[in-house]
Amino acid sequence: MEKFDKLTGIAAPLDIINVDTDMIIPKQFLKTIQRSGLGKNLFDEMRYTPDGEEIADFVLNQAAYREAQILVAGDNFGCGSSREHAPWALLDFGIRCIIAPSFADIFYNNCFKNGILPIVLPQAEVDKLMDDAKRGANATISVDLENQTINGPDGGTISFEVDGFRKQCLMEGLDDIGLTLQKAQAINAYEETLDAQPWR
Repeated sequence: MEKFDKLTGIAAPLDIINVDTDMIIPKQFLKTIQRSGLGKNLFDEMRYTPDGEEIADFVLNQAAYREAQILVAGDNFGCGSSREHAPWALLDFGIRCIIAPSFADIFYNNCFKNGILPIVLPQAEVDKLMDDAKRGANATISVDLENQTINGPDGGTISFEVDGFRKQCLMEGLDDIGLTLQKAQAINAYEETLDAQPWR
């Protein structure tokens, strides 16, 4: 998993509440277990017509936001089913950070496990960042995980909270497998003791 320390990038405004995981990545794209390749279908039903043509007014189809790395979203982001394909699709598109007033619990946890930083802020602060994001190409926001701050395009600073263990995992690029492999020496030593048992 890629480490997350500091991120400076374009922020895209998605001023919609209750964005569920089927909106993020529709069910027909869940056949794969590959984490790559899903970005092209992120928000598929909002980005494309049934004929596959881009919908020009959808935010991620606009020139200023095609390379967005930060998403400023509405309340209850990631609700619905628990599909891990949702953070996979966001990450494959290039989104490394999502800022919203609240997240669905399972989606929130899945973000950390896949290298995405979900930030919960009061509605008033999200509104300010949403307004900043609507500036288009000038909507550059900097997120500093170590210091737990967000700097907007005008230089204003917002602080955010994050669980210490999750913060450490993101900063070190550790998913569940990475955390387990940190204990590889102890695991191997235990396996060797089992090999010595007469019932093996």
